[in-house]
Amino acid sequence: MRRVVLVAGLGILTTICVCACANQGVAKTADDLTKANGSSSHSQSAATKEQEIGETSRETDMTNSMQVVETTIPDISALSAGSIVDVSFMSAQQIEKYFYYESISDVVFSRMQGNSYGEDCTIPLEELAYVRVLYYGFDKQTHVGELVVNVAISDDIVDIFRALYAASYPIEKMVLVDDYGADDNLSMAANNTSSFNYRVVQGTSTLSRHAEGMAIDINPLYNPWVYTDNGATVIDPPAGAAYADRSLDVAYYIDQDDLCYQLFTEHGFTWGGDWSSSKDYQHFSKG
Repeated sequence: MRRVVLVAGLGILTTICVCACANQGVAKTADDLTKANGSSSHSQSAATKEQEIGETSRETDMTNSMQVVETTIPDISALSAGSIVDVSFMSAQQIEKYFYYESISDVVFSRMQGNSYGEDCTIPLEELAYVRVLYYGFDKQTHVGELVVNVAISDDIVDIFRALYAASYPIEKMVLVDDYGADDNLSMAANNTSSFNYRVVQGTSTLSRHAEGMAIDINPLYNPWVYTDNGATVIDPPAGAAYADRSLDVAYYIDQDDLCYQLFTEHGFTWGGDWSSSKDYQHFSKG
């Protein structure tokens, strides 16, 4: 009897075979010995053929089982942003498929329309891309993340978030700002990492770089924007006021020694934390 067990985990396949053997009698006479030898030779030949058939069957079973494992890998396009993904049994090539960008679909645009993409938006949809990545959550789980960015930085964004994920860089949340009605303050207060949002810079009539999809805010609650308005210090989001003190030892702070800073600046982005007029610690923009 042969039983084949497939174990999928970290790319390891294990086959366990169990064989049953029959008891043989002992020849007592010369004739019996001759018959026994002939029988033994025949049995060995049969056993060899059985072994060859068994090996072929085992390889077929393993191939079929491997195909079953392959089909159980979830399709990232079918998963909502924030979903937890079990990558423990995936190869590097399979994980790589979770990092990509594409044009704005009707489904994605239906979420954006009237929110981040209002009636007054002058940015053609063709200049925007929908990005899907994996990120390492504060809960130490792998999650699906989504962004809308300008096509001009889509390759950069995928490369950067691939590297952040490989380093287990913690990000708490990454969904479209439309899930917050395109309210930037609500999105920041939820510590949501986001990019495109057709809006002006708060307190001005100037379009934000976010309006072009050329800027991104990372872990904004812990990396607030600190600026002065009519002589008063303003912190956005207000819930992040405690984190305006950058002398605190907070694991989620972005500074010049941080991997996030290093990756974005290597790709040609500037960091709001380097500004002189204000400090926007969450903000990276390009162009």
